[in-house]
Amino acid sequence: MRKFLMRTYTTIQGDMWDGIAKKVYGTENGINVLLEANLKYRDIIIFSGGILLNIPEYTAPMINNLPPWRR
Repeated sequence: MRKFLMRTYTTIQGDMWDGIAKKVYGTENGINVLLEANLKYRDIIIFSGGILLNIPEYTAPMINNLPPWRR
């Protein structure tokens, strides 16, 4: 059984959910994972500095829009 330690991120003044997702996951697509892991902060749009957020693991889904002959 694999156990994963949840990472954390400390906000800086002006951070927003999409920007945090981009910083920690490399894509804004992880925003919902972040929100679910930090429900008590879900109503914050622009963060003040010093808030500790949980950063769960996230793997972006593979999307392949190429036709079969170009994959």
